[in-house]
Amino acid sequence: MLKAGPAKKVIIHVGEDHQYHGHSLYAAILDYLFYHRVAGANVVRGMAGFGADHHLHSTRILRLTENLPIKVEFIESAEKVEELLPKLHEMVGTGLIEIQDTTVAKPAEIAKKPEFRGEPQPALRREGKAKLMRVFVGESDKWRDKPLYKAIVEALRSNDIAGVTVYKGILGYGANRRMHKGSALSLSHDCPVMLSVVDTEENLRKMTPVLDEMVQQGLVVLSDVDIIKYTHDYVGEERRKEPRA
Repeated sequence: MLKAGPAKKVIIHVGEDHQYHGHSLYAAILDYLFYHRVAGANVVRGMAGFGADHHLHSTRILRLTENLPIKVEFIESAEKVEELLPKLHEMVGTGLIEIQDTTVAKPAEIAKKPEFRGEPQPALRREGKAKLMRVFVGESDKWRDKPLYKAIVEALRSNDIAGVTVYKGILGYGANRRMHKGSALSLSHDCPVMLSVVDTEENLRKMTPVLDEMVQQGLVVLSDVDIIKYTHDYVGEERRKEPRA
């Protein structure tokens, strides 16, 4: 387990299309680190870059093939890094491995499961009436310089709405009868987007003025739904109090 104090930060630079035994190299590296109990690792996908071969790699929309730069990072003790390096050298091949001295001020902690008093309660089935709200907008729609669908999610969350799911369509049209579609070779990204929200009618009605202001071109509909929810009746609702990463 990683402890506070001196440590090593390892940064591995590879290409997105690099392979290792028939699989993506960066995924193989991540698996290797995971199964060798490395404290944690991240994979970051770059937008542009070039390597030793001086081939420029970028996310230009019209390119049919991409080999974007990928960076795998992890922090471990010097002893653990020395143990892992021989295999990483073999796997990385033409890629680059960088090692930096660093200091762990506070190591990550494993989330503790809530301690329950007595025997766990059996699963409860809760039923009730509610409303389903669906909001139809375009992926390129904006509200105050941010994607409209993201702004709506933030508004719903700030108003304590129970939850929302965003679905991205592949084809559709609205009141203006203009076709919206998603394509890898398309220069415009205006796929149809639907937000699905389930809550009480009272809570959703409170959102109507907010949505009236935000959704200038779109559709908002309400439907009756029956809720069947399975949950556990944890004593003191410890599960709700459990920290989320």
